[in-house]
Amino acid sequence: QDNRISVWSVGDLGNVGLNGEYQGEPQLLCDIRHNGDVMDMQFLDQERIVVASSTGTVTIFRHHQNNQTLSANQRWEKAHYHVDQDTSCGGAACTGVICNNPEIVTVGEDGRINLFRADQKSAVRTIDNADSSTLHAVTFLRTTEILTVNSIGQLKIWDLRQQRNEPSQIFSLTGDRVPLHCVDRHPNQQHIVATGGQDGMLSIWDIRQGTMPVSLLNAHEAEMWEVHFHPSNPDHLFTCSEDGSLWHWDTSTDISEKPSFLHQGGRSTTYFSHSTINQSVVSAWLSNDPTKDRMEITNLIPNQTLSVNSLDILGPCLVYGTDAEAIYVNRQLFA
Repeated sequence: QDNRISVWSVGDLGNVGLNGEYQGEPQLLCDIRHNGDVMDMQFLDQERIVVASSTGTVTIFRHHQNNQTLSANQRWEKAHYHVDQDTSCGGAACTGVICNNPEIVTVGEDGRINLFRADQKSAVRTIDNADSSTLHAVTFLRTTEILTVNSIGQLKIWDLRQQRNEPSQIFSLTGDRVPLHCVDRHPNQQHIVATGGQDGMLSIWDIRQGTMPVSLLNAHEAEMWEVHFHPSNPDHLFTCSEDGSLWHWDTSTDISEKPSFLHQGGRSTTYFSHSTINQSVVSAWLSNDPTKDRMEITNLIPNQTLSVNSLDILGPCLVYGTDAEAIYVNRQLFA
């Protein structure tokens, strides 16, 4: 019932022990109350954090680093709502937020898309009936285009320069309309997009061709909650799931050249041959290059049973949160 936004310091790399494990406890720097469940959050810049609430409200919190406090800097009440903004129970959950400073895009259970600017009190643009189903996640494709995924298995591209309230393209999973929960765009090749959904499958899309995924990869046993390409090393992709697993997908090397010590250390490793994939272009995610004909998949937390709800990566650092009410930091992704 009592939710908080917290800022933690996980220390500096100076405190690393002999095995590379981090020495010393993470420090809670500051926290602040938050109304409703925190559905999503993202840094807007070095000190501002945009937070999506289950009440439909979107808030920017400022982290004051000089005295380590948090304060609400800007708030859009009921940016998402079912009936109208004025009824007391009218809020609809804001399910996703993405920032490209100063712009902020939010999506929600009401099928609405909002474009905010950090310095403006009201929405710059609202697409009211963008979707008839819940929008689960959003990301930028380019500075003027966004991608959304919904609860009937569709991926849509919206061009924010266009005044019409229709998507410029719609892609969909064939057959079963499996809800999609997460989406991420390849950081260098903007036509490559990854999505994950309720059935735990990883879908890779090439938005230049066709309206269906170029590959569907069997992944988790339950809902996939988050998918992220590594921002500076996008041959690596990370997914996490309700089934308690967090997978590291590596398309960067030819497995046959690797020595077999990979199989030790309690990591479960499986291989998928790329031959099942519709081969087209030269990214490792789409290619038929014989040196990249396999993908290595490692479950980074093999014995976890509770849902892994969220993850993020930067450099050699992976952070993830689970239903154990714990946040984990892995500082040695590529060790």
